[in-house]
Amino acid sequence: MKQLGLLIRLIIGIIAGILIGMCGQWFGIADTAFFVTIIRLLATFTSLFSTFLSFMIPLIILSFITVGMAELGKKANRLFGLTLLLAYGTTVISGLLTFFIGKAVLPGLIQPITGDVLESNAFEPLFTITVDPIFGVMTALVFAFVLGIGMANLKGDSLLNVFRDLQKIVTGVLSRIIIPLIPIHIAGLFANIAAEGRLAATVKMFASLYAIIIVLQLLYILSQFGLASIVCRKNHFKSMKNAAPAYFTALGTQSSASTIPIALNCAYNNNINNDVADFVVPLCATINLNGDTICLVLGSMGIMLASGMNPTFAMFAPFVFMLGVTMVAAPGVPGGGVMSALGLITSMLGFTDPMQQLIIALHFSQDSFGTATNVTGDQAIALIVDKVDRSASEK
Repeated sequence: MKQLGLLIRLIIGIIAGILIGMCGQWFGIADTAFFVTIIRLLATFTSLFSTFLSFMIPLIILSFITVGMAELGKKANRLFGLTLLLAYGTTVISGLLTFFIGKAVLPGLIQPITGDVLESNAFEPLFTITVDPIFGVMTALVFAFVLGIGMANLKGDSLLNVFRDLQKIVTGVLSRIIIPLIPIHIAGLFANIAAEGRLAATVKMFASLYAIIIVLQLLYILSQFGLASIVCRKNHFKSMKNAAPAYFTALGTQSSASTIPIALNCAYNNNINNDVADFVVPLCATINLNGDTICLVLGSMGIMLASGMNPTFAMFAPFVFMLGVTMVAAPGVPGGGVMSALGLITSMLGFTDPMQQLIIALHFSQDSFGTATNVTGDQAIALIVDKVDRSASEK
């Protein structure tokens, strides 16, 4: 099972969960003690997993944002500011545009789910365990900013090394515990949804969101290379051909960091200065996550509409601006974007635990395309930075 890609395991988890949940209706055993116990066992697992995830979220935020802010602040390259501005600016713009597109399109596609799949649980867990996080999400976020900016201005690295070790521990928990268990968690979620008879509405919501997200991500890639063409005064849509290997590699790896060697080769093939490529591509693999932003904004809006909530600009504007900062520290593992952003989704958008489970399921199942969007956008940013660097050198 471990040899299968995460996307394949997620699909297997979704199908298995649906089949288990539908068995009650197909074989007329929905009210039997055996079937109810099976569903409640899965509900118990999802409950325990959600509790552990809630405990880990502040630690994820603290470790990754602290180290990310500190290391970024220590970079003195003159092109760093431009690269960071382009990555953050395009992230915010893509998030805001996604909101307006979602506001225009989603209400006609997604209706509140009858019985509220996002709130109710007919099959309660057999037992629950309460584990309070060490501190709240916003406390972790502010604390991480203070520590990260402070460490960026310290001469020594002793405190930074402590948080680097903490980051390694958290990364290990993500890669060895949380990520492998996600397919089982999603299987339990869909088994519960199917057993409660609300599968059709949920699948329809996921399909609608999935299709729109991929279309918007492809449009984003086109817009990035369009911007590069304008800035460079050259048709860089042709450069997309050389960037294609990075896109398809990212579909398989689901990690921007793992795609860096291929992405660097793509940048060289687009005649980007080697020094610029060697700086911009690895940096953008960490800070440029527009594909994730599109998925998280549109996915959050869809889930809110399905739960009967009204996503407003006043609610999403600050969320997008904060998301652009949080994405800087997204860990380079599959699903790192949603793990880093889950705290914001909870505190700023008011997501309940069942709603969090759905955004996790949506993001993980779509993460291959989001990562491919990220790394392809990196190529466009590298083209722009290279043009600015060449122009500055000629003066």
